[in-house]
Order: sequence, then structure tokens, then C-alpha cells
Amino acid sequence: MPYHLLLVAYLFLTNPAPKPPKTYPVGQIKTRLGEVLFWLYDETPRHKASFVKLANAAYWDTLTFNRVIPNFVAQGGCPDTPAGFADSPYLLEPEFVPTARHVYGAVGAGRDNNPGKLSAGCQLYIVQNKDGLARLDDNYTVFGQVFKGMNVIDAICNTKRDSTDTPLVPIKLDVNVLNLTAPELKKLGYTGKLN
Repeated sequence: MPYHLLLVAYLFLTNPAPKPPKTYPVGQIKTRLGEVLFWLYDETPRHKASFVKLANAAYWDTLTFNRVIPNFVAQGGCPDTPAGFADSPYLLEPEFVPTARHVYGAVGAGRDNNPGKLSAGCQLYIVQNKDGLARLDDNYTVFGQVFKGMNVIDAICNTKRDSTDTPLVPIKLDVNVLNLTAPELKKLGYTGKLN
């Protein structure tokens, strides 16, 4: 083998390409009122995987925040009807985690009044009550936490709405997953721990 090829092979083997930086999946909701970013909990793997799957499939991008209540939640996804959640693609077993509580900015999975407390795959909500909603703990699964854009959720919850708490002017969802590095997360205001 010619010397120059041996040299190239040696340099390649002794200087492997640098590993790309680790990234973390982050939920993003874009609306006409602004952007919301939230951390997805590893401790709720089924709900995290479901969110990532549906966001990557653009599932929510034709839907809205269909139920907004000041000092409670901004809720979006498939319609919440008297019969339950219409058109939910599937239900998820609950994943109640003692460290994931219904605090201000918590991202949870909606559900109807089913006895198994199964989450509707289509529904998500963000807690807007600054004191949190402890009565929802261990009844609804929290799978994320907003770290940027709670001012947007505050504005959404305070829009004019009808008697069913539906905004008079629809607030369309554009839901995505961003894969961000630790420096990118820090720049955006994330202060939690990284695994």
C-alpha cells in the first residue's frame, strides 16, 4: 500500500471524528400569541414518546387551544366532548411521578372521567395557576415543564372566550420537537438538570 494511503489511514484511526454534541428533545408550541418551550420528563417515558411521535407527525397542527380558563389551564388538542375525547388516536396508562407535580407551567395529559385514569394521546394542557393545582396530582399525568413562554400561556388564558371556555378567536397550535444542546438550552433559559 502506498505510503500516503497508510498515513491517511493512520491519521483517521488515531484522530477519529469528534462526536456530535448531545441533544435533548424539547417541546415547542407556536401560536399567534408567541412561542412556548417545555422540558420533557424522562420519568414519564410513555407520555414523552407519545408527545414526540405526535409532534413529529404534525398531529396537533390543525388543532387549537380549545379550552382556556384563567387561573387554571390552557388545554389543547382533540375536542373535549361530553362523551370523552373525540378522535384520540389512543389512550396511555398513567405515569404518576412524585417529583412531577401540577405547578405553574406543568405540562399534563388530558383525559376523560375513565376509572383507569388513562390519558388521551391527543390532549395536553399547561397549568396557568401560579399557586399550582395540587388537586390534580396523581390524577392526571404531568410529563413536562415550561421553561420559556409562560407569558404566552398567561395571555392565552386571558383571551375572550365563550361559555364553554373556547377562545372566541381560535388559537391554532403548531407543535414541534426541538433537539437542543446544553448550551442552546441554557441560552433559552433552561436551568434544570441534564442527564
